[in-house]
Amino acid sequence: MEVIVPDKRRRHLLGTALMTVAAPAILAKRALADNKGIGEKLKEAVTGKRDEEVTPPEDLMREHGVLERVLLLYEAAMRKLSSNEDFDPALITQSAEIIRDFINNYHEKSEEQHVFPRFKKAGKMTDLVDILLRQHEAGRKVTQSILTLAPKSRTGADDRKQLVDSMQSFITMYRPHAAREDTDLFPKLKDVVSSSEYDAMAEEFEKKEHEMFGEDGFEKIAARVARLEQQMGIDDLNQFTPR
Repeated sequence: MEVIVPDKRRRHLLGTALMTVAAPAILAKRALADNKGIGEKLKEAVTGKRDEEVTPPEDLMREHGVLERVLLLYEAAMRKLSSNEDFDPALITQSAEIIRDFINNYHEKSEEQHVFPRFKKAGKMTDLVDILLRQHEAGRKVTQSILTLAPKSRTGADDRKQLVDSMQSFITMYRPHAAREDTDLFPKLKDVVSSSEYDAMAEEFEKKEHEMFGEDGFEKIAARVARLEQQMGIDDLNQFTPR
């Protein structure tokens, strides 16, 4: 006699059978995931860090964030100088030193050695690259002027005016400079390099950063900027909100 199994019962039996077959694979996969999690947690416990992959454009763009924050420091200094407010010009010097060390001598060198040549070789966006290179050279000269003029700005009216003009010219050039790189150049980087070159570039950026600024170099520079913002009185982000 044929035994008819109700649909609900049949589905239950089928599900049980499937689970019996699939259980070993599921458990093995879960064990691998657990082991991976343990490994990552162990590494984090030992090093205090998690692996974070930062692509070359992301790396360069966050460095532009440092640049923009120093431009805000320059603007704050210009307001103080224009209103004849007495403040320590060393704050300007320290801001310009960050530009010189982190932007001119590291960030821009990374672009000049690794990014711009790729576009030149590919014959793409060469006019833009030529302008960016000229602006790098101009920026280094202006930074040197700021470093020279800042210590004398407290006593010399002419030096103070030249300093304000130098900071303004730096701001006027670098805001569109960084914006064009972020929106036009960097998004096209993957089009002119192989995937292996792309990965190697990221590693080279990180290696150079560690050589020049130590472990967590970016974080250290950002912390220096934050301290200057506090001393300059622009650390409260809410002050920039329209009332």
